[in-house]
Amino acid sequence: MAAAEEPRSLFALSAAAVSRSMGALERDVWALPGHLLRGLLPLLTVFRLERAEGAARRAGLSTQPIWRKLWDDVMKTRPPNSENITCWRKKFLETFFSNVLHGVLDVSSDWRLNDHHFSPLLHSSPHVSQLTLCNMLQGAVELTAEHNQKVLENLAGSLQILKFQHLLSSDQSIRRSLVLLLHRLIHHGSVNQVSMYSWPVPDTVLLVLILSMSAGFWRSGNALAYHSSPCGLCREEDKAQSQESAQERAERGCYDEGEWSDGGNQKESPRADTCLNSVLSRPGSPLRNQACEESSSKVSCDHTTTRGGSSCCISDQLSCRPILRKTRRRLKSAVAKRRRCLRRSRGPYADPEDLYDFVFAVAREDNSGLLDKNSATEGENTENWTSSSPGSPCTGRAGCKKRGGSAGIFSLKAARRFRSVSTLELFSIPLTGETCRTLSNLLSSWVSLENLVLSYNGLGANIFCILSGLRALSCHSDCHLRVVRVSDVFSHMPCMELVHCILSAFPQLHTLSVSFDLKNQLEGNRPEGNPSCSEVEIPECNPNLKKVSFHDVNLAEHQKEVLLLLQDPILQEITFSFCRLFESSTTEFLSEIINTVKRNSSLKSLKLPGNRLGNHRLIALADIFSEDSSSSLCQLDVSSNCIKPDGLLEFTKKLEGHIQQRGGQIQFTHLRLFQNWLDQDAETAQEALRRLKAVCSVVNDSWDSSQAFADYISVM
Repeated sequence: MAAAEEPRSLFALSAAAVSRSMGALERDVWALPGHLLRGLLPLLTVFRLERAEGAARRAGLSTQPIWRKLWDDVMKTRPPNSENITCWRKKFLETFFSNVLHGVLDVSSDWRLNDHHFSPLLHSSPHVSQLTLCNMLQGAVELTAEHNQKVLENLAGSLQILKFQHLLSSDQSIRRSLVLLLHRLIHHGSVNQVSMYSWPVPDTVLLVLILSMSAGFWRSGNALAYHSSPCGLCREEDKAQSQESAQERAERGCYDEGEWSDGGNQKESPRADTCLNSVLSRPGSPLRNQACEESSSKVSCDHTTTRGGSSCCISDQLSCRPILRKTRRRLKSAVAKRRRCLRRSRGPYADPEDLYDFVFAVAREDNSGLLDKNSATEGENTENWTSSSPGSPCTGRAGCKKRGGSAGIFSLKAARRFRSVSTLELFSIPLTGETCRTLSNLLSSWVSLENLVLSYNGLGANIFCILSGLRALSCHSDCHLRVVRVSDVFSHMPCMELVHCILSAFPQLHTLSVSFDLKNQLEGNRPEGNPSCSEVEIPECNPNLKKVSFHDVNLAEHQKEVLLLLQDPILQEITFSFCRLFESSTTEFLSEIINTVKRNSSLKSLKLPGNRLGNHRLIALADIFSEDSSSSLCQLDVSSNCIKPDGLLEFTKKLEGHIQQRGGQIQFTHLRLFQNWLDQDAETAQEALRRLKAVCSVVNDSWDSSQAFADYISVM
C-alpha cells in the first residue's frame, strides 16, 4: 500500500512546488496533459485558477467543483437556490467582490485569496452582474475613488442589476459619489434594473436622486465633475453634438435647453430657464396660463391624440413653444433674481451643485410664492389621469385632479436625458405625496421602462398620482411597459377598478399582479357620481396580456370578473391566491368556472391556493379534463385548500377515469399540493400521491396540519 501511495505523494509535492512558481511556469503548466492539470488546479490561488479557465476547457476539464469547494471554505454559507447555480465560478467571484467591497471578507484569511498579483476588486469585477449597496453607501464611495477607475469601467460593462438595501441618510459628499456611480453604471453603462429594499424612513433627497437618475435624468451643471473635470464620455458626446450647425439647432429650438456647461460655468440663461421651464410645465401655472392666453389667437392648444379609447393633451408638451419662448425672454431676468433670493434662503442646501436644488426646484418656488398662492387647486380645470369620458370609473378622483395629470416635482425639460433602466422595483419603502409626485413625473416619460414593481410602499390615496404618471406614459407610442406588480397593506381604490384602469391604459401589458394584505377598500371615500366597483368590467381581451395575478384580494363579490378572466382567449396564466373565491358563492359558480376553463384552449396554468376548495370542490375540478373538454391546462395549484387524503384520492380516481376516456391524451403535467391536510391519513395520502405521480409531476410538502392549526389558535 505504501508503494502504491508514493507516486501520488510525489505528484502532490511536485504540484505544490509548481503552484508556488506559477509566475515563471504558467505557460508550460497550461500545456500539461489533462490528467496532470486536473491534480494541479485545486492547488492554485484564485488569481491563477481564474487564468486557468481556458486551459482547463481545452483539456476537457471543469473547474466548477473547485470553485464550489472554494465557496464552502471561504464563504462558509449555503447560497440561496444553490441547486439553480449553473456557474460556481461566477457565483464565487461575484459574492467575493461584494464581500471585499463591504469589508466583510479578509483576503489574508485564506492562502488561495492572498496573491500579490491579484487585485480583489479589479479581477473579480468583470464577473459581477448584480450588486447590492447598503447602509451609508460606503461601496459607492469606494468604487468612485480614483484608484478604482478601472473597476468602475469593468462594472459599467458587466453590471445588470443594482440594488439598494437598508440605506441611511448621507451627506453631500456621499451623494456626489452616488451621482458619479449612477451616471457611469446607468447613463454610460449596462444596468437595466434598479431595486430598493427595506428603507423604513427614506431620505427624500437620496431616494429622488436614485429615482431620477434611474429614469435617465440629470441636470446641467457640475455635479458630475470628476476631479475638476466633467465626465469624459459626456465630453465626447457633447463634442459630437457641438458640430451640428447653429441653423439646425435653431430649427429644433434648442438654444437654451439642456445645454452642457464645463465645470459649472454656465451661461446666464440655463439657470433661469431651468426655473422658468419648471414653472411653465406645470398645469395651472399662472405664467403658463399667461403664455397660452397670449398665444390663443395664433396657436391652437387643443391637439389631442387618442389611444385605447382615451385622449391625452399634447398641450402638456408645451405646444405653444414660440410664444412661450417670447414669454421666457421677458421673464428671464425676474426669474433669475428670484432664484438668487431662493438660493440664499435654502440653509444647508444652499450649494448650487446639490441635486436637491435641482429636484425640488418647483416645490420650493411654490412655497416661496413664485406661483399663485391658490396653486393647491391648480389642476381643477385640467384633465385628470384617465382623460376618460364622463361616467368612467376613474373620473373625478380628487387626488389626481389636484395634481393635474403628469405634472411633477421638477421639470423634465430642465434636465439632460441619458440612458434609463428597464426595471424599477421598490420594496417596503414608504412613499410620501412629494416622492409620489416625483415618481409620477418620471414615469410619465420613462418609455424604456418594461417592469414596474411597487410593493408595500404605503401609497394610500397616492395611488392616483402614480396612475396619473402611468396614464401619461401610455400615451407614448414607444412605451415598453409590459409588467406591472402592485402590492400593499390595503388598496385605496377597489381592486377591480385598479385592474381596469391599468389594463385599459396599457393594452400591450404582458403581466399584471395585484396583492393586498387586508381587505379595506375604503368604499366610503368614493366620489359621488362614480360607478361602484361592481359596475367596473375588465376589458375583454388585452392582446398581449399573458399573466394576471391576484393575491389576498377579496373577489367574493366579483364572480363576473373572475369568469371574464377565465374565458380570456389570450391569457396563459391566472392566479387567484387567497381571494375568497367561494366565500359567498353557490354551487353554480364552481360549475361555471369548470365549464369556462374547459372551453378555454389558451389557458395553461391555473393557480388557486388558499381559496378553501376542500374535498368536494377539488373533486369537481377533475372535470376540467373530461372527454368533452378542449382545455389545454398544464398546471394546477391547489395549495392551502384544506384538502384531505380521501378527497385527493377521489380526485385522482376521477382524473384517471377522464384520461382513460380520452385514450391517455392529456396535457396536464404539474400539480401543486403544498400545505394541505394530507398528514391526517398517511396511507390514503400515499396511495393518492403514488397514483397521481403516474399521471403528472406532483409537488407537495410534509406539512404538519395539527401544529399549523395550533399556531393559528394561539394567535387568535
